[in-house]
Amino acid sequence: MTAALSVLEYHLVNYRRTWRSSALSTLVMPLLTMLGFGVGVGAYVSGGVAGVPYIDWIVPGLIASTALQAAVGEATWPVLSYFEWLKVYFAQAAAPLRVADILGGHLAFMLFRILLSAAAFLAIAAAFGTLHSWWAPLTLVVALLVGLATAAPTVAYAATITSDSYLIILMRFAVLPMSLFSGVFFPVESLPVVLRWLAYAFPLWHGVDLSRDAMLGLNPGCIGLVHVAYLLAWCAAGCWLAHYRFRRRLVI
Repeated sequence: MTAALSVLEYHLVNYRRTWRSSALSTLVMPLLTMLGFGVGVGAYVSGGVAGVPYIDWIVPGLIASTALQAAVGEATWPVLSYFEWLKVYFAQAAAPLRVADILGGHLAFMLFRILLSAAAFLAIAAAFGTLHSWWAPLTLVVALLVGLATAAPTVAYAATITSDSYLIILMRFAVLPMSLFSGVFFPVESLPVVLRWLAYAFPLWHGVDLSRDAMLGLNPGCIGLVHVAYLLAWCAAGCWLAHYRFRRRLVI
């Protein structure tokens, strides 16, 4: 644990030097999204969704989607660069660090970045008056679950490839469909049956549903436990795959 914290400290020290480059986008993107989708598109959705104003209905999904985007952003090019171009992982492996320490420290930093992004979006949402439940802060916990469920398998994928061309494939055929068809912008019930079950398979849909219940003060019931268990399964499988791929590349 101490060694993994040292790896986390390494990433935090680097981030202390570069945080200004991402701070503006972390605040501006939620604001533009709220104005564009929540206010702009919401003006044309009369009656909202299931009796809920569109801006209130869409915000929980946007927070979960923000966690997804932050996770993918941290788990793709940075991981590939640490293997292929900067060789940071190999330098860390040459130190008295285990593979679990290297991976765990970097995943912890990713969760830190995901939490910052989700918290910034939640703060913007509060400024727009879309928080109607004391359970709303639980969306940050859901964001961490969605983030790890996304980041861990993405790290495993990035540790497998040798060119960033494969990351473009991931974005087009996995991240983009997941972002569009997971109930963020419209109910998945309006999709054809095949696409609906595809949405259910995505981890993001489960996070969106949990976030929406928390933001609107709804009781998720037993389905909430199913959502949590499904996201934890993605986290566990992703971490195992990432550790396996890291070990294959770092241990000679």
